[in-house]
Amino acid sequence: MSIPYSLLLLLCLITTATSIVTAGRKTTTSRHNRFREAPQFYNSPDCPSRITEEEDEENEDVSMFCSDNSVHVAMTLDAAYLRGSMAAIQSVLQHSSCPQNVDFHFVASVSTDTQYLYNTISKSFPYLRFHIYRFDDSAVLGLISTSIRAALDCPLNYARNYLANLLPLCVRRVVYLDSDLILVDDIAKLAATELGEDTVLAAPEYCNANFTTYFTPTFWSNPSLSLTFEGRKACYFNTGVMVIDLERWRGGDYTRKIEEWMELQKRMRIYELGSLPPFLLVFAGNIASVDHRWNQHGLGGDNFRGLCRDLHPGPVSLLHWSGKGKPWVRLDASRPCPLDALWAPYDLLQTPFALDS
Repeated sequence: MSIPYSLLLLLCLITTATSIVTAGRKTTTSRHNRFREAPQFYNSPDCPSRITEEEDEENEDVSMFCSDNSVHVAMTLDAAYLRGSMAAIQSVLQHSSCPQNVDFHFVASVSTDTQYLYNTISKSFPYLRFHIYRFDDSAVLGLISTSIRAALDCPLNYARNYLANLLPLCVRRVVYLDSDLILVDDIAKLAATELGEDTVLAAPEYCNANFTTYFTPTFWSNPSLSLTFEGRKACYFNTGVMVIDLERWRGGDYTRKIEEWMELQKRMRIYELGSLPPFLLVFAGNIASVDHRWNQHGLGGDNFRGLCRDLHPGPVSLLHWSGKGKPWVRLDASRPCPLDALWAPYDLLQTPFALDS
């Protein structure tokens, strides 16, 4: 079932408003939040130079991102999750051995006040090299079907499908990150993940998860659909942390392949969970594996209650509050989960006391 344009936007607005209301009290909306300036981080002496002959002062907006020595990071930006995005940026830079070589590519809805987003990021990270790309909601609105949680149905959640169309052609590889995470390791290690000869993307796989639950009985009972995974060791992976070869993505027309599954979902309900299942249908079993340390996900609990969760066994390079519960909301409500204390040091929000000084 597809959602009328007006209803979908209303659901997204309600979700945004809900995300800034905490257990009996309201916080200031993200539109009026102020963030403090982050410290500047510098490259270590052995970092490669990012300047290349391709750079062109007359076309700086594009050519500034053309260095092969840069680590390219893509994220979405919106008002509701801006506080999380700021913390994620801070964590990437703080733990990078070559922070001056990290380029950020932010995707924001055309309906968002992008000037506010630009000014906010520039003020907190005055030395950051970044660009904001405007994502046209209409590109995906007609393809979205209702899912188990309204927040998952906002068009910006689908922007990761279109990175290959939005980013400059000279950007060959990008690390996609959600806004509800922090890194505690050098992102260059993740960006350098070996993709092999023809693999399009890499992500941590979780083969112990019950893969069948991501699709409806209608899907599994239809041989022409369920045979999609024949010959593939299809495992769940979280799309909030991915390394993507954009050249191979463009060459394989993978945006269109994802859209085809979304179009089928409108005609017959084959999944319940928003933007994740189309990625699984196209890529599960055909991705390069990444160590689980790079996506300790699920820290926000499930999609309904958002209860506290512990880390998975093993080392940690990235903590991800996927699920309903977000650390900044729980901290503001004075009802944090134990692991939310690991997010708090990266929070750049100015407190009311700081604003009054």
